[in-house]
Amino acid sequence: MSVIEITDLVKDFEIGFWRKRPVRAIDGLSLSVEQGEVFGFLGPNGAGKTTTLKILMGLLRPTSGSARILGMPVECVSMRRRIGYLPEHPYFYDYLTPAELLSYAGRLLGIPRAELGARVDALLERVGLAHVRRLQLRRFSKGMIQRIGIAQAILNNPEVVFLDEPMSGLDPLGRREVREVIASLRARGVTVFFSSHILPDVEALCDRVAILNRGKLQQAGALHDILQVEIAGHEIMLAHVSPAARERLTRISSSFLVLGDRLQLRAGNPAQLREILGQALTGGAELISLNPIRPSLEDHFFQEVAGQPGAAPAGAEAALESHRSHSG
Repeated sequence: MSVIEITDLVKDFEIGFWRKRPVRAIDGLSLSVEQGEVFGFLGPNGAGKTTTLKILMGLLRPTSGSARILGMPVECVSMRRRIGYLPEHPYFYDYLTPAELLSYAGRLLGIPRAELGARVDALLERVGLAHVRRLQLRRFSKGMIQRIGIAQAILNNPEVVFLDEPMSGLDPLGRREVREVIASLRARGVTVFFSSHILPDVEALCDRVAILNRGKLQQAGALHDILQVEIAGHEIMLAHVSPAARERLTRISSSFLVLGDRLQLRAGNPAQLREILGQALTGGAELISLNPIRPSLEDHFFQEVAGQPGAAPAGAEAALESHRSHSG
């Protein structure tokens, strides 16, 4: 069942002062997201990711096309109670504490007071902010603001959660905590739609991804299908390699790395792999691991974007940002 449906979506902006000119941010975007998926929305700066999310949230109106969430048009107000949203640059009242902010948001959502306190406590614990629950938000780092933003996005136990760059500003520990939150949402059947430029996190979390460039969809599908490309070689890890065997093996391999008492080798083709394994086992070395080398999502992403015209951030979002900076 599709819980997010985007059909032929187009969004044009006008930029300039005296002579305005149209710039297309979204160009005929169509995609769907199934219930319970973690869906990654990828693209360079200016690709149109944030514009798409703002249209889904009803913050911008499309030039043409349509979008539906949970079977309802994005303009439907009642649907808002069933979703959560974290913008790319969240801003909250500086003088509130985390507990006060979440309590305030909970009352706006109509959460009964009898259960609101316990829900706020559980969420602060979940995002690692329980120890600063009484500290004013103006004293928070960007990463801490990001965590409280995620907490408010899931306060109403939403069916669908939209996260715009949720890992932004987080240290490795914070990123791991956010990954755990997203994984727990998926375990509960919640659909998560998030944009990110931190591709290892996308690769670790997402069931499917879409690649956007200059407002156009370049590719969408399951990660294992997108990354189903030819093996670029093999990595071999050996132990107990004698000095004589090491000298022979390093001459054969495409590259090598000595890691303490272990030797890591790379074979660029099947013939090279067979020769390395034959020499290693004949020389009494122990085979620790043998792994195929495939392009990561990051490699694939940059290959996709680099092959498209205007791969540099030349979309409407980038043009608008450039216009703002030049106009002071």
